[in-house]
Amino acid sequence: MLAPVFLRELGQSVAVLKGAGKAVAERLARLGVYTVADLLLRYPRDYDDRSIFIPFSRFAQEARVHTVATVLSHEWFGFGRMRTLKIRVSDGSGAAVLVCFNRAFLETSLPVGSQVLVTGRFSFRYGEIQSSAFEAERLDAEGGGKQGILPVYALTDGLAQGTVRRLAKHALAEYGSRIEEELPATLAARRGLLGKREALGGVHFPPSQSVLEKARLSLIFEELFYFQLAVARRAMRRKEAAVPRSPVRGLLKSRLVERLPFRLTTDQLTASAEIAADMGAPRPMARLLQGDVGSGKTLVAFLACLDAIEAGGQAALMAPTELLARQHAATAARHLEPLGIRLAFLSGNVEDAARAPLLAALKAGEVDLVLGTQALFSEEVEYRKLRLAVVDEQHRFGVLQRLALGRKGPLPDLLMMTATPIPRTLALTVFGDLELSSILTMPPGRKTVITHLAKAGNEQKVYEFVRGLLARGRQAYFVYPLIGESERSTGASIELKNAEAMAMRLRAEVFPEYKVGLIHSRLKEEEKRRTMDSFAGGQTQVLVATSVVEVGVDVPNAAAMVIEHAERFGLAALHQLRGRVGRGTEQSYCFLVYSDGLTEDAKARLKALLGTTDGFALAEEDLRIRGPGELAGTAQSGYLRLTIADPVRDAKILEEARTEAFALIEADPGLLAAENAVIREVLKRANPFGEAAAQN
Repeated sequence: MLAPVFLRELGQSVAVLKGAGKAVAERLARLGVYTVADLLLRYPRDYDDRSIFIPFSRFAQEARVHTVATVLSHEWFGFGRMRTLKIRVSDGSGAAVLVCFNRAFLETSLPVGSQVLVTGRFSFRYGEIQSSAFEAERLDAEGGGKQGILPVYALTDGLAQGTVRRLAKHALAEYGSRIEEELPATLAARRGLLGKREALGGVHFPPSQSVLEKARLSLIFEELFYFQLAVARRAMRRKEAAVPRSPVRGLLKSRLVERLPFRLTTDQLTASAEIAADMGAPRPMARLLQGDVGSGKTLVAFLACLDAIEAGGQAALMAPTELLARQHAATAARHLEPLGIRLAFLSGNVEDAARAPLLAALKAGEVDLVLGTQALFSEEVEYRKLRLAVVDEQHRFGVLQRLALGRKGPLPDLLMMTATPIPRTLALTVFGDLELSSILTMPPGRKTVITHLAKAGNEQKVYEFVRGLLARGRQAYFVYPLIGESERSTGASIELKNAEAMAMRLRAEVFPEYKVGLIHSRLKEEEKRRTMDSFAGGQTQVLVATSVVEVGVDVPNAAAMVIEHAERFGLAALHQLRGRVGRGTEQSYCFLVYSDGLTEDAKARLKALLGTTDGFALAEEDLRIRGPGELAGTAQSGYLRLTIADPVRDAKILEEARTEAFALIEADPGLLAAENAVIREVLKRANPFGEAAAQN
């Protein structure tokens, strides 16, 4: 007898299943389905409830027909390769015609006189009721005449629903009895969950709606439970990691606050106090600081860095791009160097001649605060005593990258920052082991950016408005989705403007009397730095760019942000780009220039952006539109591998799973209890959320 296995351990090729030849296996591979486990974990995207019969006579009143009919005759029309079969059928309420484009084989499989189950959309054409979008199966054929609730799977070219259904049924029949339970029996009984095998069968081939609902609930809970278990284990390890702490009086922090030409907002003060309390606790801090663009998060991070330095440690601030890292370095030089703080900058572009002494200074403790990019956690970098690691725009880094920074010596305090506010549901899912600080208010004196929509073809009116701002000494950004002519947008039905060509046009035709700069990711860092310095200094009045300016660009004199082909950008990116203006006390404007043929999602994004400047409200809308995959950088990190659960839709189940997972870890941190043996085995053998999620 074959040994029992967890679902993810069913590594047999789908080609071993009855009916899965080479061609079918190749088509399944396009969907990422290679093994039996892949097939069974590819849950139906929808269901076709065929328990209710709808006759031909009601084709005009219903969305579809679902009826048992008799084949009356076979007819053909057309010639040669265009010759097409027509099957005339009747269900007693009336007759209809099945137009079988590219399905001549139905002449054999649906012979005259046979009883067939017909499902499809019908319409009245050419004097008869007919359909070419139908399914028809013989009631007396093996596996035919399926009724009840049928699964509907995502497909690819050449792959039919019937094929996937048969393969899933064979997989369950051949391997289902081997599948082990993955939840402790006491937990499953307390929650009233189905067993793993029953839940799999119920979700792929539900006998009723009630069984389907219970099967889905069982699988969703299990998935979210294991994810929250990983979160709970990380939180427990941080709490248990005792670290020696030196008392901090906050003298450096007080000196900085006294030097500022403005007062900190109440939210900044609250966030700073929360961070200071964490840093004074006898365990490493793990906190997420979120706040809208321009809310003053960086200054709060600098205050935390000063506490770390005053305690005798070092601090590191990591940004996702060199442009943003250099912006932070310039701000730090302005605010912190007068306090005697020793600063350094490190990125992959720092030349070897300067790199060696910089690394030596870091190792010797001669640098208090180092700012840079991912180079901060490369293998060659050693710290004398890294006390605080700050990760800005944390959603742009993978989980493993953040962990690598944390391995630079004893576990440091970790402060992650984001200007893309994280909705509560997603925060519980991805950052549930972190404390959360939020800056909800903006610095006083800021005016709300006025946002306008402009249809492509009306750009001239936008250009004229911007000209008026430039004439008053203000500056403007123009942002495009592509860098140059060599780029092509997959599936684009229109010609997209690009930054290089538009920079030439704006320079020569639209604003010839003003200096127009160009910045994008392909330029060398030195050229990007010169361009940004010129714009920040006011020598360049118009900056043409791609989304490279989405974060880290702070030019208070910039009063206009023009985003062409705005429908090509995500909601978070549009909000971040809009946040590049309105950073001074004067009124600023954002123009979203959109093209024809907007998708429903694109319309929703633009409508949301027009309706509010509240980043937290926009984050919730973005989560609703796009789902959780990208919002917190989880897609790039392999951190969130959910197959049936949806944290937004299943928010209630998520919280219940979180409660169970945290209670279990608190009662049995080492998972040593006999009833938790199954969890130990799942984490050891199947590891449903990857090494980073389960063991770090």
